[in-house]
Amino acid sequence: MKTNFLFVCAENDGIPNCKAGGMGDVVRDVPRQIASFGDTSHVVTPSYGRLHHNGEWIASLSFTYRGASQEADLYEVPGKKVNENIKHYVIDHPAIKSGDIAHIYFNDPEQPFYTDACMFSLFCTAVAQAVKQDLFGELQVIHLHDWHTSLLLFLKEFHPSFTVLKDIRFVYSIHNLAIQGIRPFRDNHSSLKAFYPEIIIDEDKLKDPRYHDCINLMSLGIRFADAVHTVSPSYKEDIQKPSDFPVFVGGEGLENDLKQADEEGRLFGILNGCNYKNINKAKKNELYRNSMRAIFKWLQEPNKKYKADFLAHTGNKIYSLILNKPSFVCASVARLTEQKFFFYKNSPQTLINLLDILNERNGVYIVLGTGAPEYEELLRDISYQKENFIFINGQSEEIIDSLYFESNLYLMPSLFEPCGISQMLAMRNGQPCLVHATGGLIDTVEHMKSGFSFSGNTMEAKNANFESVFEDALNIFFEDKELWKHISKVAKSQRFSWEHSVKEYYQQLYQLETPVLDNYSPRSRIAKRKSSEFIYNK
Repeated sequence: MKTNFLFVCAENDGIPNCKAGGMGDVVRDVPRQIASFGDTSHVVTPSYGRLHHNGEWIASLSFTYRGASQEADLYEVPGKKVNENIKHYVIDHPAIKSGDIAHIYFNDPEQPFYTDACMFSLFCTAVAQAVKQDLFGELQVIHLHDWHTSLLLFLKEFHPSFTVLKDIRFVYSIHNLAIQGIRPFRDNHSSLKAFYPEIIIDEDKLKDPRYHDCINLMSLGIRFADAVHTVSPSYKEDIQKPSDFPVFVGGEGLENDLKQADEEGRLFGILNGCNYKNINKAKKNELYRNSMRAIFKWLQEPNKKYKADFLAHTGNKIYSLILNKPSFVCASVARLTEQKFFFYKNSPQTLINLLDILNERNGVYIVLGTGAPEYEELLRDISYQKENFIFINGQSEEIIDSLYFESNLYLMPSLFEPCGISQMLAMRNGQPCLVHATGGLIDTVEHMKSGFSFSGNTMEAKNANFESVFEDALNIFFEDKELWKHISKVAKSQRFSWEHSVKEYYQQLYQLETPVLDNYSPRSRIAKRKSSEFIYNK
């Protein structure tokens, strides 16, 4: 008998224009792998007032929310790839709108999560009604992703209208523990009592560990799900320990909830996967051309005028690289956030020291990304100071593809990293990575075998070790070609497959039978690929 899954999420890159981060990738890839096993998946997200326009209307959903009757609409929408075992849906309602972050989330600096909590509480109630109306068929598993969807567990546990949910296994995946969806219990338009005035709230079961007059929607998922999933084994261990920012980022106040889930046998760490099949190939020697094309395009866009001078500055630097190619290129691609680039913000001298080491070897460091204004400003300032630092302050798939192919070393100094995908994409193409030894980076990069890593007991020690390991990596590249070639080959041979990961989902999260695993080891499986082949993810 086929197993029938429902994925409930804020993002889904299985459909166009519904992705802000890594969650969208996971929700795209896991149902595809489940489909290859012969089982069926339904994936539902909010419409954000736009995703339903090319969809097929399925049904009206009538339910009570904020003490009043509401009606939402369920649409089936086309996926990027046609698969008879996967259906994609969106839920539309006048209160479900596009936010200012990737046209999905809202930024409410004065009251964090105010608008998002309103939108996702309504969405969760509509999803519960759709399940009640049997619109996804008989479900065996509902898989929730991050705090945006955890209120389905509240409805399962406390709402008399949705007892049908009690017969279904619920799995809860944590993608970003730091973003927790904390809102008041009452006395606020965006509060639990405002959403569900008919429910008697058991505050002892629901209260945030630190703010006892609030519900923590991340904690709600951890406490009430049948299985709680983190996206790497090492991150599972990290988050059961208290944070000591910035030296160590751990449970972010929820470590006791996570330890209890682990003691109850409900907490699992399973590494995210990476695609290795049916992947497009990119062209060689296109990095600088792609960069120039993107910059010329951005310079013509009215919304980029505020940084036109800096884009021209970057273009001049890249043009000089076309004329005089560097001997070594290292790269980073990421959102400019505390998680990804705190080491540089906390100690700009560390970045400057790396650039000085590179300069001695005719090397350059290219960073591509947009994000927090203070991080953009820092990287712009250093670009003006250091000729061999190229900061591409924009987003371009073509440049990203070229960086994963043409760079010699990928830098990923994340302050913390639940799993990470960039290191997998770089390694897949034989590019060694230098990473901070944290979370999923520990599980994917082995120092001096498949790449390089740095660590330390203080920030000063970490910075010093980062610089030392960086210099060692350059020395190996220039002075021990055989060792560098071996590390590159081992990096390319690693296989972090979705097939293996989703089989672990079946066994641990879903408690379902699945084909027997082979003697798989992500550090030993050798890929049978031509060494010159370059692949990238779509």
